[in-house]
Amino acid sequence: MSRYGRDGEVAGPSRRSAVRGALLVAGGTVLAGAVDLSTARGVLAAAQPTIHVRSAWNARAPRSAVDVFSRRPDHIVVHHTATANATNYTQSHAFALSRSIQNHHMDTNGWKDIGQQLTISRGGHIVEGRSQSLPAMRNRTFNLGTHVSGHNDHTVGIENEGTYTSVNPPTALFNSLAATCAWLCAQYGLNPSSAIVGHRDYNATACPGDRLYAMLPQLRAAVADRLAALEARLEMLGYDEIPQDHWPAFPDVPETERTAPFYHGPALGPGDAAG
Repeated sequence: MSRYGRDGEVAGPSRRSAVRGALLVAGGTVLAGAVDLSTARGVLAAAQPTIHVRSAWNARAPRSAVDVFSRRPDHIVVHHTATANATNYTQSHAFALSRSIQNHHMDTNGWKDIGQQLTISRGGHIVEGRSQSLPAMRNRTFNLGTHVSGHNDHTVGIENEGTYTSVNPPTALFNSLAATCAWLCAQYGLNPSSAIVGHRDYNATACPGDRLYAMLPQLRAAVADRLAALEARLEMLGYDEIPQDHWPAFPDVPETERTAPFYHGPALGPGDAAG
């Protein structure tokens, strides 16, 4: 039985995740018996959806080096870009969107680079954002973004193209978001029921829109299903259970004002490192 319930909750407090066991083993921590590590790593690598790297969309170089930490993030923050709900679902449009966002963040906001770690277009194309994002994720480390005021130092930000105050995101976008969050949860040992949040959970903002925010329970459930399938594959490889305390704690999401009359909301606060 999987540790992930259909609603994203842990199925039982004594159940440990084989996914987490495999990830720790990949870092040289715990393993049961003689198991082929290369096979396990291959299973985990295969869980990564297609993510277009920065060079594919002709990203500008950051103005200065992006901080990369050895620790893992503890939350995934879902945003919307608060841009038009485009009907151009092509890859070239997704790349143009990333260039436009980067130009705005660097030239208008004065940041060192694009703020978010990942961007998903309405056509479902997943694009690497801030410099070092994809290498850090693959290495189970964390690069500092600029996307949620006061909480950039422990969260990964995913921008979803569009404005979702009164309409739902396209199915292609939602499916890509679920695949991305499942991979990140597997990489970082995160439980979707507590790790996946919206921008408005941290800052006074309408982001990621009422409709997309209302879909977060559905997103957590979809991610839990994907993780359960991945766990089942890894269990067949013979991975053992591990103590829960090896993994990141989940600090409480602050109970603050959740909405405001602006769309995207604050990305950089007085206590944050430079953008």
